[in-house]
Amino acid sequence: MNDLDLHHIFEIGLILIMMAAGITAISKKLKQPYPIALVIVGTIIGLVNIPVLEPLKDFITEGEVFNFMIITLFLPALLGEAALKLPFSHLKENKRPILVLAFGATLLSFLIVGFSTIWLLDFSIPTAFVFAALMSATDPVSVISIFKSVGVNKRLATVIEGESLFNDGLAVVLFNISTFYLLTYLDLGIVGVGYGFWEFIKVISLGLIIGGALGYGFSQLTKYFDDYPLEIIFSIILFYGSFILAESVHASGVIAVVVAALIFGNYGAKIGMSPTTKLNINNFWEVTSLLANSIVFLMVGLEITQINLADKWGLVFLAIVIVLIARSIAVYISLLFIKNFPTAWKHVINWGGLKGSLSIALVLSLPRDFTGREELLIIAFSVVLFSLVFQGLSIKQLLSILGVNKKEEGYKEYEELISRGHCVETAIVEIQKVKRNLFITDAAAKEIIIKYEQELAELHINIDKLFEKYPGLKEKQQSILEKHALYAQHEAIENLFKEDIISNKVAEQEHNKITDRIVELENS
Repeated sequence: MNDLDLHHIFEIGLILIMMAAGITAISKKLKQPYPIALVIVGTIIGLVNIPVLEPLKDFITEGEVFNFMIITLFLPALLGEAALKLPFSHLKENKRPILVLAFGATLLSFLIVGFSTIWLLDFSIPTAFVFAALMSATDPVSVISIFKSVGVNKRLATVIEGESLFNDGLAVVLFNISTFYLLTYLDLGIVGVGYGFWEFIKVISLGLIIGGALGYGFSQLTKYFDDYPLEIIFSIILFYGSFILAESVHASGVIAVVVAALIFGNYGAKIGMSPTTKLNINNFWEVTSLLANSIVFLMVGLEITQINLADKWGLVFLAIVIVLIARSIAVYISLLFIKNFPTAWKHVINWGGLKGSLSIALVLSLPRDFTGREELLIIAFSVVLFSLVFQGLSIKQLLSILGVNKKEEGYKEYEELISRGHCVETAIVEIQKVKRNLFITDAAAKEIIIKYEQELAELHINIDKLFEKYPGLKEKQQSILEKHALYAQHEAIENLFKEDIISNKVAEQEHNKITDRIVELENS
């Protein structure tokens, strides 16, 4: 590796991109989750001696290279892309399940795995809780990619994305505390517990502050420019800048990126981005995310082949069982506090708690003299491989068995008609706006508008026919209207309370009634 020059490194990078792109393209063509295909192919390449690829394998599996590429190069981009497209309204609607999973389930899983490995695997306290930190959170890179590939219900997808975006930040904090400070805090007794709690709060709070401040600042900046290439550059600086700045002051870089991207993608998009800018920023990060994901999972496959499982099968089996049981207990207990949460969704969230590149990057970052490092490498790599391949491949089947994504007859045709109708209506509005702003005559615009209006009328006729054939589709539209009416009622009650026209007690009663009805509609 020391003999590699920059030109050679570039060649290796290009080979990696070509391989990742090729495998991803084939997987998408066959309608299979591409992350799993990349891990499997990467593992095969790692096990088979292919002379032309040996320099690539040697370079990628170098611990420091892998750690840098996953955590510093790819993680901010992948987190930023996911958070950028996540609407505040969706997070707000699902804040309770996201919070109990991201914090409650993660902490509970951390404690169960930690104490279980001390008891069953005879690990030392630091080793046990480092492993617990690695396994207690779902990896956003893995979870979001695979769930995008198989497709899930929109609300369920929001809960899963919200959990995976926030809980890995918590896991990184727990990992750092367990690796460097745990024994010191234990020696200090109750005072040490206080120090540990303060460190935990400080790291997360600083991440929130840095992400919030930079997200707000860059959002304000977009008001002064209507230049999408420049605003794409702003987003790159924001994602990487918030991560690096937070890490440099020992805060959570992950939380900083997520918060910054959420603000930029919601508040910034609202106050300073034209539709063209929004579209181009989203497209840019979608391409970046696809490329980064493809490379990440291929690298994971290559890295996994470096472990030696000789005489460790019993340890690996027990570790996998402990992680699965801990995840199940944590998810089901945490979601007990959420009313009317579908049981089928709990099963999907539980089995979808995948581990991935973040866990491998963290375990590789352990100091060389850390007690139990080799054992941690073996079991962490093994759990990740099991998680991505076995759990990842079975998620699609689980969704089908549970009927989570089952769509009623005629739904595809309904979606096509609705999509086309929305496009046509948008086109008519845009033509009328351009006609006014650019002083285009009625004679020039009339023929185009008439053509679109005729198509729209035909679409309405076809939709009415579809409703007659499948009444459930009409009920779906009525449900959407009722939900939006309820949201408006919720806001109206809030305004009455703010103006001191009604009391807090009455406002709370009305809010509860409205929320209960929204939940009923969501679960019907």
